[in-house]
Amino acid sequence: MSASNDTFTGGCTCGRVRYQLNGRPLLVHCCHCTYCQRQTGSAFALNALFKADRVQMLAGTVNEIEVASPSGRGQIIARCPQCQIALWSNYYMGGIRKGVRFIRVGTTDNPDLLPPDVHIFTETKQSWVAFPGGAHVEDVFYDYETTWSNEDNNWRKEMLALASNG
Repeated sequence: MSASNDTFTGGCTCGRVRYQLNGRPLLVHCCHCTYCQRQTGSAFALNALFKADRVQMLAGTVNEIEVASPSGRGQIIARCPQCQIALWSNYYMGGIRKGVRFIRVGTTDNPDLLPPDVHIFTETKQSWVAFPGGAHVEDVFYDYETTWSNEDNNWRKEMLALASNG
């Protein structure tokens, strides 16, 4: 994983919402799909995937809205009710909806500590985007078995089993 710190903090632009991330991310991915481009108004979205129970609210509350996603199952975006900055999303990951938060890396206090582990949906990236040498780049999505650590992938499988039994 790219980050080695045990704790990260962040929040929205106006300061009303503050959060703390405990532990390391499952993965940091940079998504170049056209949905992320449109929803962020940028060339990509940079997300650090954290187990939801490792995201602690320090101040404020968030508004959650549902928007479209390439899977067709939508995503829930958590925004500051005042400045409307998107802080994280919850995507449908094969039955896990609320178990993983996709933290918008740009909302952390030190975004340089969370560089991408993988670039996804690069078949629709902007033509001027170039990847550094050695970057893990996928045309569409990655294989969990080869991209996630064994420990995190086992946790993901446990969450999927719980979701299918619940």
